[in-house]
Amino acid sequence: MPSFEATTLIAAVPAAGVGRASHRRAPVKPPTVKGNTVVSATAALGAVVTGGLMAGVPPTTPGASADAAETALPPANLAAATHPLRVHPVSSDSVVSDLGSVAASLLPVAVPGDRVASVDERDVEALHKGETLAAEAAAQHALAVKEASVLAGGGSLDDWIAVALDKLNLSQSLSSGVKQVIMAESRGNPRAINRTDSNALAGRPSQGLMQVIPSTFRAYVLPELAGRPITDPVANITAGVRYMIANYGIGTLKSGGRADHRGRYIGY
Repeated sequence: MPSFEATTLIAAVPAAGVGRASHRRAPVKPPTVKGNTVVSATAALGAVVTGGLMAGVPPTTPGASADAAETALPPANLAAATHPLRVHPVSSDSVVSDLGSVAASLLPVAVPGDRVASVDERDVEALHKGETLAAEAAAQHALAVKEASVLAGGGSLDDWIAVALDKLNLSQSLSSGVKQVIMAESRGNPRAINRTDSNALAGRPSQGLMQVIPSTFRAYVLPELAGRPITDPVANITAGVRYMIANYGIGTLKSGGRADHRGRYIGY
């Protein structure tokens, strides 16, 4: 690297208070390397690079010479700027450590485990709720189809019980108890009529699946089914179920009717 001679560099700096030169100087000849001039010039250049004189160095344009009065700095400023450049050695361990810190700062931040767990639990609950609602909707649809068929005169004993309980807004869990009462009263025959008991002798025989007399049927049949005959399976069940709940409680219906101390069925 070429360097400026000390005498040449200092001569280019005017004394403080000297007026602006009225003429432009000829370009300075390339410096030569002599003695220890390299050390001082290198220190001066180091100061310029480190920022001490950066503000005072104009951009160079090929073929043009700078005005000495414009580009030169006072000797005092130059002296203050020519401090030796200190270079601190950097170990490979510190570089690796710094790179590790940067890499760690760029890693994605993990979501706390409790938040992930709560989100997962909500998703599972929503899924289960959706499955439950879908199953209920499918069951309601199947029951509606069954009801239309049953009211048209089709279906079996289990179908009649299911439709009757649905119309009464009662749980299907009661179906087992209702079926026990029906089997004890009529053996599951919707057209069964008792012609031998006291009601029959009085002219009001018990009829249908749950063996109700005409007055009981009229008083307890579900109003929307009142126009159907007493032997209609669904209408007859609604009348018998409502009568039992009103007189003996829903627990008696659920257990399959009244029973004596030996557990034997007693008619209602």
